[in-house]
Amino acid sequence: MAKNHIELQSDTQTRPTPAMREAMASAEVGDEQGFNDPTVNALVERVAELFGMERAVFLPSGTMCNQISAAVHCGPGDEIIAERSAHIVGVEAGGASVLARAAPHPIDGTRGVFSAEQAEAAIRFPSRYAPRSRMISIEQTANLVGGTIWPLENIRAIVNVAGKHGLKMHMDGARVLNAVIATGVSAKDYAKGFDSVWVDLSKGLGCPIGAVLAGSDDFIEQAWRWKQRIGGSMRQAGIVAAAGVYALDHHVERLAEDHANAKHLANRLSTVNGLGVEPDHVDTNIVIIDVSGSRADAPTWSKRLGDEGVRLSPIGLNTLRALTHLDVTSEEVEQAADIFARLAEGELAAA
Repeated sequence: MAKNHIELQSDTQTRPTPAMREAMASAEVGDEQGFNDPTVNALVERVAELFGMERAVFLPSGTMCNQISAAVHCGPGDEIIAERSAHIVGVEAGGASVLARAAPHPIDGTRGVFSAEQAEAAIRFPSRYAPRSRMISIEQTANLVGGTIWPLENIRAIVNVAGKHGLKMHMDGARVLNAVIATGVSAKDYAKGFDSVWVDLSKGLGCPIGAVLAGSDDFIEQAWRWKQRIGGSMRQAGIVAAAGVYALDHHVERLAEDHANAKHLANRLSTVNGLGVEPDHVDTNIVIIDVSGSRADAPTWSKRLGDEGVRLSPIGLNTLRALTHLDVTSEEVEQAADIFARLAEGELAAA
């Protein structure tokens, strides 16, 4: 079906390219559960090497990566230290408290990033009356606050805190390759010292489904048990794993185009009366737009933009989030900015 709108709602809305579809159609397949699917095997070996980990496992979604990691690392009543806006805290239907029976301990960071001092202050003093702090999770990049990149030195300091107190380190690496392309820091360097890390295939990399979780041999062995337990095992999964292999070969370096488009969109919108956008806070492919200076709230903006052919979602009463990706051209970014400006200067202008 031909696209009839400018899709800024999420980078999860990408569709497989024709070349990716060809790779999927011609993929060699086998029984994934029996480790007999050569394409799945190639994908997980590739990602394990990418992060400098011993093994990896292919999963249907990034949420499942987070949930399985929590279930392996934590026990009933344990706590997961994470930034308040993190996906594992607020966008996974409380899954960690259901599956791992662990609870989040949210930290209020700055644009999604907390310090080593904040992490250490959040760790519970050992007591039979208190929950046990068990895992520290960071989200690279920090999604809901605008795709913020965690600085490497900050990550290393938190890894040291976790080691000092015997906590597990987990990275929600949904968009970690955006951080890699934006900074030049390798995925292996970002993952150093972590017990588990994953990368999403269905966001900026443009695959229709899937994520890959990496860690030690023992961790992945336990992750497989949870994969089986919650219905994440597959059969001839090489058909979708082939998309991941193709994406790692062809769609990583081009993430820089998404970053440039997001920065350009932010620069355009920052000059529009009634819109609050900070281009200096656009690290990767996510633009946060404050509409409180206009006469309409974010849901109204979302509806009117949709009527005009620009699709994005409100993430708060006065906040919109726009994401650029491989299905959004620079020309479409210009068109979207023009539509924003027309609405802001017309029917949605400040009173």
